[in-house]
Amino acid sequence: MAARTEFETVTVDVEDRIATITINRPEKLNTYTIQMMEDLIRAFDLTDAEDDVGAVIVTGAGRNFCSGLDLSDGEETFDYAKRPERRSLSELERIRDLGGILTLRIFDSVKPVIAACNGAAIGIGVTMQLAMDIRLGSTQARYGFVFARRGIVVEGCASYFLPRIVGVSTALEWCYSGRLIPAEEALARGMVRSLYEPDELLPAARALAHTLIDDTAPVSLAITRQAIWRMLGADHPMEAHKIESRAISERSRTTEVRDGIRAFLEKRPAKFPDKVSSDMPGFYPWWEDRPFE
Repeated sequence: MAARTEFETVTVDVEDRIATITINRPEKLNTYTIQMMEDLIRAFDLTDAEDDVGAVIVTGAGRNFCSGLDLSDGEETFDYAKRPERRSLSELERIRDLGGILTLRIFDSVKPVIAACNGAAIGIGVTMQLAMDIRLGSTQARYGFVFARRGIVVEGCASYFLPRIVGVSTALEWCYSGRLIPAEEALARGMVRSLYEPDELLPAARALAHTLIDDTAPVSLAITRQAIWRMLGADHPMEAHKIESRAISERSRTTEVRDGIRAFLEKRPAKFPDKVSSDMPGFYPWWEDRPFE
């Protein structure tokens, strides 16, 4: 994979197994468009497919992370069904929320995803971060679930993710009021892991990414990421037990697990050559196994 891949509104830089996806529309405050949605989805398709990428960081160019949906279409901005590029779609597909389409793609990532929020994150700018595994923020960051102030409702699957992250009461307070949330409050309420001065944010995100991937098996991370996220909707811990049992059983027969044990006993780093692109267990993706439908 090239060290840099450029899309119209997004860049992807890869160094030391870390891909940094940068929202790159600073002249428009990184506002969200259909083109940006498509570029971000392609960027995650790229990072998922490349075995030389172990983790992903998402940040913004300039002083904003993403200032929400581009409102240049005026009063009909949120009437997605009228957009000319959607006329060929089915009625149901035409009305799909542009933020939710992206958030669901991030949810499906097989690599750990870290948000490095460098500035204002409004609307989809904040909701897309909810499907990322760990959120870091600049001291200059601020967050806004401003939907009710525009007469619409939460988007980007936030009604699923936000209460699971900060609790129901905080989620409702933030979405009811639509006020801007300072970085310190986001930290105190648990949405953000830690805050950094602006010039320290990306180095901190990269350092964190290395702690996730330097001594761990990529296949193990991919299974773990999907298991933890998807078990949020399970109705009984038995569902987790089933998946964990199958995963442990299959992974226990790999050379990676055997070397992992030997490495521990011999006090040396383990070798994890298995690739996410080719060595995932046979039952993956288990959530698509619906034999009775």
